[in-house]
Amino acid sequence: MVNIVYFSSATNNTQRFVEKLGFPAKRIPLYPYEDFLEVDEEYVLIVPTYGGGNERGAVPKQVIKFLNNEKNRSFIRGVISGGNTNFGEAYCLAGDIISAKTHVPHMYKFELLGTPLDVQKVRKGLEEFWTRL
Repeated sequence: MVNIVYFSSATNNTQRFVEKLGFPAKRIPLYPYEDFLEVDEEYVLIVPTYGGGNERGAVPKQVIKFLNNEKNRSFIRGVISGGNTNFGEAYCLAGDIISAKTHVPHMYKFELLGTPLDVQKVRKGLEEFWTRL
């Protein structure tokens, strides 16, 4: 079964993308006063890229905190990232950084809230990926 963990800022672009996929999903809390999310099953992480094109700050702090938890990090199986092509070479950089640090594949990149084709490709790709796991 496909499991998704995602982070979405207050704009909710990533949340809207995740909702279109139609798979079970858990959101990494946006605010520090919200309960910390700890997972106990394998998941694919979907994350936006921050920082406006800079490597520093590309991964949201909330995602860093989530992945700094050893248990959460142990269950990650892949990462999908959103970004803005205006960031140039830093487009979807958060996914590249997380992939390198956690040694999981960077499975897909989409712009802002994704297109219907992005949703279709990610849904199909996740179904196939989960079947192989």
